[in-house]
Amino acid sequence: MNNTIRSHGPSPQRVLFQKPQVNLACSSSTRMWMVSVCAGLAILQSSMTDSFASLFVALAAVAGALLTELLIDNIALRRFILHGGSRETGLTGVYRDGSAVASALILTLLLPNQIHPLLAFLGSMFAMAVIKHSFGGLGCNWVNPALGAWLFIRFGWPGAFADALKDSSLALPGTLAPVIFEQEPLDIFWTSLLNKTIFSLTSSELPGGYIDLLVYSGPGIIAERGLLALLLGTIIITACRISRSWIPISYLGVYCLLVRAFGAFPVGGVLGGGDMLFGLLSGGTLVAAFILAADPSTGPKSRIGVLIITILGGVLSFVFRYWGFEPYGAFFAVVLLNALVPLFRYFETRIFYTGTSNEVSRGGVDVQP
Repeated sequence: MNNTIRSHGPSPQRVLFQKPQVNLACSSSTRMWMVSVCAGLAILQSSMTDSFASLFVALAAVAGALLTELLIDNIALRRFILHGGSRETGLTGVYRDGSAVASALILTLLLPNQIHPLLAFLGSMFAMAVIKHSFGGLGCNWVNPALGAWLFIRFGWPGAFADALKDSSLALPGTLAPVIFEQEPLDIFWTSLLNKTIFSLTSSELPGGYIDLLVYSGPGIIAERGLLALLLGTIIITACRISRSWIPISYLGVYCLLVRAFGAFPVGGVLGGGDMLFGLLSGGTLVAAFILAADPSTGPKSRIGVLIITILGGVLSFVFRYWGFEPYGAFFAVVLLNALVPLFRYFETRIFYTGTSNEVSRGGVDVQP
């Protein structure tokens, strides 16, 4: 069996060492603005039931990101001019790629709707200055900037973060068993309709309370409060090939399988008694799967590397959330995987790249992402 790749097409070293965004069907700016639209829809849904508190958090986050980008851009432009460049050919259109707005809105999804907007402002500044630009700009960061900012706020102001979530029905122990909601009329109507139509075809029945999760209006992170809009947004960005669709599918498949099999154990349940729907619709799982884990700049380059780290993400998300009793264990799982990516990329270069332009040891594995 031939274990080399012929020289036609993109060379293997280009695949392994180029910036990750070039491997997607759309440009970086298109991806950023589409993700911004997806996040914005969820923020608007959340704002409708909290007197626009979610919107104020989002505006503060966007302001912090844009002001930081402006400051860094001006500093870089001055250095460029001092080294002989002209203002006309200098750095322009710094906001055009949409990365600052996208990072700010993703951060907003990860924050409680009742948190002080000033923390969102500071978090966005940290995301742009420390996570993005100190590592070389877009595509060079080791972790998603929004996720890095979330950690900054979570551990910098743990009391403020906890206070904003203290009355949430989706916090612990809700991550271990379904929350018993007092069904709203909307939930009763749609649950009954779905059971009489779609679920009747499979002789199954949807329990009450899950529709309420899609329009949850209590305290919680904004992603949970705008779940219906977020779900629609993820369908849009997946259909537009903003990211590789099989990444969130693999992640969620592993995660839901583990929730179903072992999710009831922490509360004394039995094997196979876990609630997959609740695990899927709470804890920021959809954000982690479709936006954070699918970020091309913080993952391996080869298909086998992406698959391994995606499966590992589903496993760690379950472990951190159900056995570690962390409501947002999925976010910590993605951070840990981002930290391991350099190790994955090292092994990718050792396995796939032999150092010549025309030969790559592949073992039957395609190195294209």
